[in-house]
Parts: sequence; structure tokens; C-alpha cells
Amino acid sequence: MHAYPWDQAAATGVGSHPGEDHFEALRTVFGELPMPYLPELPARGVGADMIGRTAALLVDLPAEVQPSGWRMADRPGRDHKRARDHLLRDLDALEEVAQGYSGPLKIQVCGPWTLAGAVELRYGDKILADSGAVRDVTESLAEGLTEHIADVRKRVPGATLVVQVDEPGLPGVLTGTVPTASGFGRLAAVDGSIAAAGLGQVLSVAEFPIVHCCAPSVPFKVIQTAGAKGISIDAGLMRRRDEDLIGTAIEAGIAFFLGVVPGTDSRLPDVGVVAKPALELWRRLGFGPEGLAHQVVLTPACGLAGGSPSYARAALAKCREAARVLREDPEEE
Repeated sequence: MHAYPWDQAAATGVGSHPGEDHFEALRTVFGELPMPYLPELPARGVGADMIGRTAALLVDLPAEVQPSGWRMADRPGRDHKRARDHLLRDLDALEEVAQGYSGPLKIQVCGPWTLAGAVELRYGDKILADSGAVRDVTESLAEGLTEHIADVRKRVPGATLVVQVDEPGLPGVLTGTVPTASGFGRLAAVDGSIAAAGLGQVLSVAEFPIVHCCAPSVPFKVIQTAGAKGISIDAGLMRRRDEDLIGTAIEAGIAFFLGVVPGTDSRLPDVGVVAKPALELWRRLGFGPEGLAHQVVLTPACGLAGGSPSYARAALAKCREAARVLREDPEEE
């Protein structure tokens, strides 16, 4: 059986949280989850969003906010400083809340292709339009992520890090549907081998990297080729035609983080219903029950920023409770 940084019946979150209280968000994830993570709170504004937070990690490539969104800049300015300040405050709080913690801990960054499709160059086009700029950003992100991992390890020495790279924009990059900066055109599709190489460069700096993609069409082959040890998806968007690819990945030891509860306020079903997508997928693919609770981690379907703080806590608790069902013999369910 493959080894994973977590015990059986693991659950975690995707990344974002509601509200602006980073201490409360950290207490929630450490209190409710066997695999806590460093929450992102986009409600705090500029620099707390997924793109700005990751842009703050880039080495020697500062970014700023323009009316059209994030854009590369000549020098670090107010927006870059604000993003760095948010991150450093969160890390200080993590160090305090996680004092004495030992076990798996997840951190998240935006992936190179989603970043390239969202951030503009100084002259106004998307980074994705310039292959040289994509290489520069990918190298800078890999270097910045290496430093970020080292910082988290120093602050939480008992943690075994799981590094989640968010690539919701990767399917669009591969199919050529990312809009140009003007919005009137589409940027050329990127070959799967090139996409895998760029993503792999970032994944390679982590000991246990996973890729999150909440799009309806997850590029499983590209993600697996890039070297991901786990894939995080919305179980509600799984397509039957992808199950052969999912089965191949499971056979190769890839962990699956399955989103099984909504990311926004809703009535949460019983734990058996929440666990059902994982149980049924495992049965359909014909895998023995002994690997299910090791290889599958339950999460909300996506980030929780659109929910209320009380719902975020309840959703994470429900994932934790449902994960225990996976530890039981699925044939008895």
C-alpha cells in the first residue's frame, strides 16, 4: 500500500474562508480537521485573493492591481506590500495556533497556468500570450514556493506539508478558451506536454504536491504527468467517461481529494450521503475496500469564502465525520 502523509479517514478544506478574522479561521480548521490548512480570506480585499496572494510569493516579479486586474509592475508597490502583509500576518497566526502541532498540514498556491491566464504583462496582454514570460513566472513561482515551504516548516516544525497547487484555469489553457486582455479574442491553446512540464516545475519543489481543479473537465493526464501525488476535484462534476483515467491514477497511487459538500450555505445531508460519492466511485472502479480510507480525502466542493463562518465550520465537521465512514467496509454500507 502506498504511503500518504495522513492517517486513515482524513478530511481537509480547499482553501478560502469567509470573513476577515484569520485567527478564527485558523482555530476552525485546527479544531475541526485531521488535516488542517492555512486558510485564505479573500474578503479582506486586495492581496488576499488567490491571484494576489500567490503573486506576493513571486521572486523579483512584482505585481500591482489595475482596473482590469493584476498586472506585472516595474517595482514593488502598495498592492504588493499589502499582499505580503496579509500573508505574513497569516503565517504569524499559524505559528501561534499550531504551536506543538504534529501531523499533516496543507498550504495552497495558485498554479503557474492559472496565474499566467489571469495576470497581465506590463504592456497589457496576458502572461499566457508570451511563452518567455510564462517561463519566467513559472521559475519565479517555483523559487518563491520553495522559500514559502521553508518558512512554514520553520514555523510549524512538527508538520508534514501537503502543498496544493490551484489550477482552475488549466482546462481553458489547454483548450484555447482563455480570453485575451481585451476580451475580444482567445489565446492559443498550450500543448499538454508543455503544460505538464511547467506545472511539474512548480510541483517538484514540494515533497507531497497535489493539484486542485474544480472545473468540469479535469485534465487528469496532464496533472499526473506533471508529478502530482494527489488530485483535488469536485465529486459532483465527475464524469463517467473520466473514470478510466481516475482508475489509472488510483492504481498509480495518486490520492484523490473529493469535494463532497457545497461551498456555500446549504442544508448539509447525513454523513452517509456525504460519503456516498467516494464509496460508489471506489466500488465502480473495482478497488478493494482496504485502500479507500487511505487514498481518498474528503473536502468541500470548493473554497468556503461564499459561505458564512458558521456554515464553514459545519461543512468541515461534516467532511471529517463522513471520512470516518470510508474507514468502514464499503460492502457493508
